[in-house]
Amino acid sequence: MNTQQLKTFVQVAENLNFARAAESLNITQSAVSRQIHALEEELDTKLLHRTTRTVRLTPAGISFLDDAKQIIERLKYATAKIQHHTAAAMQVVSIGCGSEAHLDFLNGILDSCLKEMPAFHPFLRIISHRSLLNLFYQGELDLLIGFQSDIPLKGNVVYDELLHIPLCCVFPRGHAYAGKKEVYEQDLLSERLVFCNSYALPAGALEYQNRITGYLPPESVYFCDNYQAALTLVRTGYGYCILPQSRFPDEQLCYIPLAGTDPLSYGIFYKKGVDNPPLKKFISIAKRSVKEDFLS
Repeated sequence: MNTQQLKTFVQVAENLNFARAAESLNITQSAVSRQIHALEEELDTKLLHRTTRTVRLTPAGISFLDDAKQIIERLKYATAKIQHHTAAAMQVVSIGCGSEAHLDFLNGILDSCLKEMPAFHPFLRIISHRSLLNLFYQGELDLLIGFQSDIPLKGNVVYDELLHIPLCCVFPRGHAYAGKKEVYEQDLLSERLVFCNSYALPAGALEYQNRITGYLPPESVYFCDNYQAALTLVRTGYGYCILPQSRFPDEQLCYIPLAGTDPLSYGIFYKKGVDNPPLKKFISIAKRSVKEDFLS
């Protein structure tokens, strides 16, 4: 088994089409077939059901897909880690976050680190929630940044709260509610909802979405699976979405706090007792700069 075989399998599994997988990998379709055949031979199991018209994953293929992705990610990480450590003076901290949305809060931290830690070299990873936790508990990430409710504390893992973030309704700027100081649940029952079904969404937002959805007819709910897709639908007038308040203003959007909801605890997760001076310095800077940056 080699990396190319795994990459080929992932492309075929995601496209369910050998021709598109070949195009994505910039190889021939026959090469794709050979790679898949060799992988199945080595694993001694069928990963794909193929006919002249369709391709679908076998139960073994479905199970193996996530493992293949993790192996590829870990190889990328190991390669990058070796490259990062070739410069002995670098102060490397591996930071994990489950969504691009978290970069809102990392911006201020990294800006402060650049000024106070000239040799600091952040290694950012934005990956799926389950893979993120696995990498963190295995010691391949120094810290995670995210919402307290989303990451279980195990062993020597410590959570330090950085700030509380209001849960908001996000409306297009021209909406009738755009000027409100807060929005009540009953205000939303006649509005269309953009339901963001993302692993990166905090539990409080998911719970609120689920409750509101129960009051709405199916034609009033639009589904998407990530922050950016949800915001795009809101900007174009499909409805509102429920997200944590953003630090960055958007000329097309307004974030209105949801009345009666508790603010979300947001912070960093790391392992207590780890001897990593750059990590300790990063945590110290984070505690100070995130609050200053978010409240400025």
